[in-house]
Amino acid sequence: MRFSVSITVEGDRPMTREEIVEFADAVAPYSGIASGIGEHGYGAQIIIEAEDSVIAVQEGIDTFIACREKAGLPEWPVLKAETMSEDEDWEDDN
Repeated sequence: MRFSVSITVEGDRPMTREEIVEFADAVAPYSGIASGIGEHGYGAQIIIEAEDSVIAVQEGIDTFIACREKAGLPEWPVLKAETMSEDEDWEDDN
């Protein structure tokens, strides 16, 4: 099953446009989008194939870390990691 995995980290300084562009390039192969320009942290939403949500979160975090390293971003702690399967709708969670 396909899951959309959203991960955000929090840090101690604002992220530059150039850093987030590099990160966006790194997550692009995972149908990913990156965020965080001017924020004290950064995030990404990526697509992961997994059997269930728990596995999707772990694989998503592993992929996020690999992309972070590729982009040369700071190693900050994960603030939040969420999943949504292709069968779910974000509005159902509200």
